[in-house]
Amino acid sequence: MSASKLVVITGATRGLGRAMVERFHEAGWVVAGCGRSMAEVWNLNREFGKRHHFSMIDVSDGKRVESWAEEVCSKLGVPDLLLNNASLINRNSLLMELSPEEFTTVMNVNVNGVFYVCRAFLPKMVPDPEGRVIVNISSYWGRVGEAYVAPYCASKFAVEGLTQSLAQELPKGMAAVALDPGGSVGMSMLQACSPQDMAAAPSAQEWSRVAVPYIMSLSAKDNGKSLTCPPVR
Repeated sequence: MSASKLVVITGATRGLGRAMVERFHEAGWVVAGCGRSMAEVWNLNREFGKRHHFSMIDVSDGKRVESWAEEVCSKLGVPDLLLNNASLINRNSLLMELSPEEFTTVMNVNVNGVFYVCRAFLPKMVPDPEGRVIVNISSYWGRVGEAYVAPYCASKFAVEGLTQSLAQELPKGMAAVALDPGGSVGMSMLQACSPQDMAAAPSAQEWSRVAVPYIMSLSAKDNGKSLTCPPVR
């Protein structure tokens, strides 16, 4: 096992996840990340080298997540930081006009995926709990509802509740927090649901330069909190 700290990041191939990979790499951490695109996973492995470990994983596939967790822990050790970042947003739509399939797809990734990843990695983390942190990426829309994105809001509200419950189950020394990125970030998800906000939004790279040091500062004192990243100045 490397003496460097290990972070596991879901949704590591695009957006916030991709930017965070760079920041953790620069900080000297070892990164185990996953995404659903084989081409983008291959690009990450090519760019960042053998020190890190990137895999093609759909977090809504519980059995695949379990085998990935075993692989990561056997090759790299137990994560110091587990960062549930992978998520989808539905197309803008009235709730009554959404298909059951659209609703289920969002929930499978955004809620079930968080559950599967926590369930797979926590048994490795709990026996030696000191300093280990789980960060579940939430949203402003996980605390305040918004028209036309009801599935996404519902999923992020669920992440908030799941995190608060998990925090009460963890041993002393660990933490689970729900983290709102702190406003709009200029990436494909924002373009899809709120394109009028793109021009004023910071890029994922700009956001990560503020967010990753903040995430690295989290500790057991933050257990159970619903936090918001500091703003990008």
